[in-house]
Amino acid sequence: MSTRRPSIALAAVLAGGLALSACATTPMGGAAGPAVFSADDFAWSTRAGQASIEGRVAFAQDGKTFHCVGNVGLIPDTRYTRARIERLYGASDRAAVPAAVVRARSAGEQGADYRSYERANACAGDAFRFSGLPDGSWFLIAPVKGGDEIMVLMRRVQTRGGRAVTVTLGG
Repeated sequence: MSTRRPSIALAAVLAGGLALSACATTPMGGAAGPAVFSADDFAWSTRAGQASIEGRVAFAQDGKTFHCVGNVGLIPDTRYTRARIERLYGASDRAAVPAAVVRARSAGEQGADYRSYERANACAGDAFRFSGLPDGSWFLIAPVKGGDEIMVLMRRVQTRGGRAVTVTLGG
């Protein structure tokens, strides 16, 4: 079931400044420009659509297999979110970064209404799904844990033509 508010687990990850990055295509939110929060840049993401993202986590590092912890976040790709993600992850398409490293980086002040555009869904059995999405560019964020280590997987995903997109984070 989709909810517009992140759970406590995702909120903790996002509060630490975690965001997703994007590839070099132009975000749906508008032309290039300064990375300031503007609700107009997020408007496209609030429309209902037929697209969906069906994903799973398959991440291993240093002999450890990592599994979902809590929810997976979905954030619209806008100038504002893209700038934050690039500062936090040092990447613009995908990344796997220790949560402590991302929390230590600064992405500046978060727009007051920014969280109202985030979506979060449970990650059960290392699988998740978002449905009813409009076509556009999105950032997926998934906190994962292997032993005592917590990483954050980030990936940019494009929905098109109202179709389902299948994504493997970490694969």
